[in-house]
Amino acid sequence: MHAVTGGDGPPLLLVHGWPQTWYAWRMLLPTLARDFQVVAADQRGIGLSDKPQDGYDTATLAGDLVALMEALGHQRFAMYGTDTGMPIAYALAADHPDRLERLVVSEATLPGVSPSPPLFVPPPLNARLWHLMFNQLPAEVNEQLVRGREDVFFGAEFDASAGTRKLPEDAVIYYIDILRSGPDALGGSFGFYRALDTTLAQNEQRKTRRLALPVLAIGGAESSGAMIPDTMKLVADDVQGVVVPNGHWVAEQSPEELLAALTAFLAPYRDGR
Repeated sequence: MHAVTGGDGPPLLLVHGWPQTWYAWRMLLPTLARDFQVVAADQRGIGLSDKPQDGYDTATLAGDLVALMEALGHQRFAMYGTDTGMPIAYALAADHPDRLERLVVSEATLPGVSPSPPLFVPPPLNARLWHLMFNQLPAEVNEQLVRGREDVFFGAEFDASAGTRKLPEDAVIYYIDILRSGPDALGGSFGFYRALDTTLAQNEQRKTRRLALPVLAIGGAESSGAMIPDTMKLVADDVQGVVVPNGHWVAEQSPEELLAALTAFLAPYRDGR
């Protein structure tokens, strides 16, 4: 499993979303590394991490991260997961409650907990959500349709979820180049979605055990907004909510506002309180 590490202080695990890699955190890492030993991991199937055929349910993905942190010498840590990293972070908090001190999440739903979106929605929302169904299709359909057209498919995804302030072109190209870098890259990127039935069943069990640790839930003003704290209140008792400017890609679109929220929430953990 690939991860970028650095800094001094208590450990902080960062888990990116789809279709990104550890690189999504690049604007936050220098500041966070002043106070924390930061671990920015590539999920199973993504970036430079291994890309097996299976094991993309959130229990297995959470287990990957626990094993990574243990290998780095961290028994307990704080965690931030965004987009697909949010349901993975929830799984880790629910399945391994002895591991986490504090939890931060942003910009996703929790399958089997959050209400499912309707099938027919306005065109701008459809452009942001249609991948949730498309990505679950078998390889002979979605991978065949996307292969060779990665710039069209993933470029549209980054654009639709950004809102009015788009990501820099060089960042989008960086992600797309990784997604067409090898024969297993597309399959790995779709793995989380193809395992949603298993994750749904797991979440049916998880939601019977409410989270007791402090949770910070963050939404982008032009994306999920207050839906994120509302979602986490369905499964956790100690939830703080923050809405930051711009769209879905909060770490890249609103790094200063995100750092301010993280600094305040993680201060007791940083200071050992």
